[in-house]
Parts: sequence; C-alpha cells; structure tokens
Amino acid sequence: MKRKRVVSLVPSLTEAVAVSAPGLLVGVTDWCTHPADLGDAVRIGGTKNPDVRAIAALRPDLVIANEEENRAPDLAALRAAGAEVLVTEVRELPQALRELDRVLVGALGLARPGWLTDAERAWARAEPAGERRAIVPVWRRPWMVLGRDTFAGDLLARLGVRNVYAGHAERYPRVPVAELAAAGCDLVVLPDEPYRFTAEDGPEAFPDLPAALVSGRHLTWYGPSLAEAPAVLAAALRAAG
Repeated sequence: MKRKRVVSLVPSLTEAVAVSAPGLLVGVTDWCTHPADLGDAVRIGGTKNPDVRAIAALRPDLVIANEEENRAPDLAALRAAGAEVLVTEVRELPQALRELDRVLVGALGLARPGWLTDAERAWARAEPAGERRAIVPVWRRPWMVLGRDTFAGDLLARLGVRNVYAGHAERYPRVPVAELAAAGCDLVVLPDEPYRFTAEDGPEAFPDLPAALVSGRHLTWYGPSLAEAPAVLAAALRAAG
C-alpha cells in the first residue's frame, strides 16, 4: 500500500522523499532545507522539539524519524497520539543505503529511485587518496568532535581520512581545543553544519594544521546528496593540501 501523507522529522529523509515522490510530504521540520521547494508541507518545529499536536492534526499515514536526530519521548508521544512512526538508524554508509531502501521502497511503496543506485555506484568507485590522521570538529563553544560509530566518520574513512577520535567511548565527545591541537594530526576537517565553520571561524584555532572546509550536507546527510558526495568531499580534502 502506498503511503499518501508523510511527515518527516529528518532533513536527509525529507530530501530523499521529496526528490523521489514529490507531493507525499505534508509536514517537515524547520531544518528541512532541501529541496528548496517543499510545496505545501507544514513546518512542524525542530528535530528535537516537534509539535506533536500539529503533526497529529495532519493525519499522517507515516512519520519518518531517526534514532539520533529525534528524541525518544517525542516519538513516544506521536505514537500515543495515534501516528505510525518509522525510526531509522544510520551509523555507516551500507546501513544508510539499506535504510533508505527500507523507507522509500519498503515503507512508502515507491520504485527504487535512480539516485540511490547512483549513490551506491559512486561510493563503490571512491578511492582514498593516501591516509591522513584528522580531527573533525562538529561544534564550537564547547568544542565537540566526531567520535565512534558515526556516519560522517565512515564516509571520511572511505576517502582516506582516519579520525583519531574514532575509538573514543562517546560518539560526539567534548574535547578541549588545546587537546585537539596536540592530537598529532595531519589535518582538521571542518564541516559547515551542524556548526557553520568557515574560513574565518575555525581554522585559526588550529594554526599548525591544514584545514579542509567541507559541505556538511555531503558529509552528514543520507539522501540524494550521497551520489555526488565522494567527488565533493574528495575535492575539499585535496584543496586542503
């Protein structure tokens, strides 16, 4: 059975659904920015504070969520309000591809989109250009970096970037900047989301390291952007020297 009214609480999945089946989405978060035109989809709050009452009023056939981006109490409240909630888990590229297939084909009854096959092929062709040890900050004030079991860390590893905090007990540890600078790295990778690092905000904290400024959407989103992500990320890494 095809779903006809879908609410997405995850920007990546919003883009995946909107590109694959325009018109299915009746509700999206305030952080859903791609594609630019989401039609008449109602904004239902943030990923961490969705308006449960507003979502229930949309009478969705399915609410799509993610175990990392959305809070368990909000998902429980949606179920209590009568909504069916599908929760994804994405910690690595193969899992992301499987989950996208589960959402789009399994749950929504769509034909497998061409961009998903393109993404599989693009990453199958991706080759690391040597190996570099890196730190990957994702927030500032306080400094937080990628730790263990992260989707972004897996993508970088496939491109030859070894995250020195990949073995940390936490997935997003807080680490003092002095410790980061002394971690013995060859590179600092600075995405533009969730914190918007720029050439003027971030590299100055690591004056002895080359900085790769990368697209956060291509590093952290699992959706149509995956098809071009290997080339986009590799180019940014090469530009850092």
